[in-house]
Amino acid sequence: MVVRAVKGIFPTIPKDCFVADNATIVGDVSFGENCSVWFNAVIRGDVNKITIGNKVNIQDGAVIHCTYQKHATIIGNNVSIGHNAIVHGCIIEDNVLIGMGAIVMDGCVVKSNSIIAAGAVVTQNTIVESGSIYAGVPAKKVKEISESAFSGEIERIANNYIMYSGWFKESE
Repeated sequence: MVVRAVKGIFPTIPKDCFVADNATIVGDVSFGENCSVWFNAVIRGDVNKITIGNKVNIQDGAVIHCTYQKHATIIGNNVSIGHNAIVHGCIIEDNVLIGMGAIVMDGCVVKSNSIIAAGAVVTQNTIVESGSIYAGVPAKKVKEISESAFSGEIERIANNYIMYSGWFKESE
């Protein structure tokens, strides 16, 4: 894995987090507990701060970045960021699923208890309503969902990634 300082600032990664061998984490990046960063993921806190909450999984090939002097990236608790997703200069609140290949751009706020569908492109400064699914290019609200309808699914995915990371920690 590549974990390095930028301008003298090292990432902060708790011991209970799993970071894959070829993941890259640089600069002003801080993690909460029970997070995982999977193969070929890049988290680049070189131009602004990236704050990641507890029980967040950043899956294979995902890119987390921010915008110089404009937009930090803040990710809440219990968030799953799917394979090859891009999360850039935005706020992702708690209990969110970002689907595979989705893109969330600068200035967006993805409110709690929501889902960004696979392949969606959430354009700059979009506010994603809590309890909704956004899909398409550009992403639009396609469905409202009750918290009880999907919170179990989001929780299941987050818990599974803690389990998966345990498999890799055992073999170290």
